[in-house]
Amino acid sequence: MAAEKESFNYWEELTLEQMTKEQWEMLCDGCGLCCLHKFEDEATDEVFFTDVVCRYLDEETCRCQHYESRKQYVPDCLNIQPDWGEKFNWLPSTCAYRLLYQKKSLYDWHHLVSGDPDYVHMAGISVRGRAYSDADVSDDEVFLHIIDWVKS
Repeated sequence: MAAEKESFNYWEELTLEQMTKEQWEMLCDGCGLCCLHKFEDEATDEVFFTDVVCRYLDEETCRCQHYESRKQYVPDCLNIQPDWGEKFNWLPSTCAYRLLYQKKSLYDWHHLVSGDPDYVHMAGISVRGRAYSDADVSDDEVFLHIIDWVKS
């Protein structure tokens, strides 16, 4: 999903609902943070991220190896939609989808702003080199991997 130059900054002009599928997909910064396992405190609605990532995430590219058919592999995989509303809190605070839903600007490291899809990794935002595959961590141990380097 290399960033193509748009004739205008569509993410500043269009609502999430107005975007084309291609524009929607280009919002993804390739950080892989949405693929981290999470816990929610049901009393407070606070979301806690772990450093355990889905086994199908390519940890070098931070992209799903089965993106188009991911629900076949992981039925409860997030399928982000423009009308998610409060469910956007399941995404990290740096996520373009969440930022735009909250009417905030994209970060300078985002490829649509910087023009460089690797900047997210250079800025230390992505999971590259920072996560364990869920193939290597038992379900009973995932809660031991709660982290504070991702903010919800």
